[in-house]
Amino acid sequence: MQYLERTYRRNISKNNLLSYQVAVRETDLLISSDIELKGPALESVHRHRAHLEAYIAGHPAFISALSPLEQDDLAPDIVRDMLKAARLAGVGPMAAVAGAVAEHVGKDLLLLTPNVIVENGGDIFLKCNEEIKIGIFAGTSPLSHRLAIRIRPGETPAGICTSSATVGPSLSLGAADAVCVKSGSASLADAAATAIGNRVKTKKDIKKALTFGARIRGVLGILIIVGDELGAWGEMELI
Repeated sequence: MQYLERTYRRNISKNNLLSYQVAVRETDLLISSDIELKGPALESVHRHRAHLEAYIAGHPAFISALSPLEQDDLAPDIVRDMLKAARLAGVGPMAAVAGAVAEHVGKDLLLLTPNVIVENGGDIFLKCNEEIKIGIFAGTSPLSHRLAIRIRPGETPAGICTSSATVGPSLSLGAADAVCVKSGSASLADAAATAIGNRVKTKKDIKKALTFGARIRGVLGILIIVGDELGAWGEMELI
């Protein structure tokens, strides 16, 4: 894997929001909000991680499954969201973990402030009253840093999540430089990005991967970049 340094964090327009980092073991969040909420954010991360870790301790298949598991109505909220997203996308529940953490922490912070952006390893949950632009980092692709996704206030809260076979440590069975998915749920966007990315082995697979992703209920938009080619579908406003 390449590009472990999170330089892509410069690619989100934050307007007048304050930005700060919150990290707990594998969880490394960049949060932007109207006021600094590092304390509440840290408490939120610890709480959701504790729920997730306790569930995994009792259900070890949860962390290793590469296909959907049965829904568990008695599980913590974050686990139920991951199970649901995985089922819709046809992947294992851990494919939704980064988006789920970003979303649950973000929703906790929205109780304290009206504007929040939470980025977790390239997976983003946001609720903002102003337009936001999210730049696309796609490794060595010539399209990297040349495109952005415009998100308007009425489209939020939303999740914008990215899977890549060439950037970062996340598991991808494909070869795409970037697969970005937009959804009302960051958990689903994360799981769907993985599922779609797994189907992109070459540039020729872009069209069929878009067709597959368009069938996932709850997916609003898709962008796929492989080398110097891209494909897009749905509510994905590129600038």
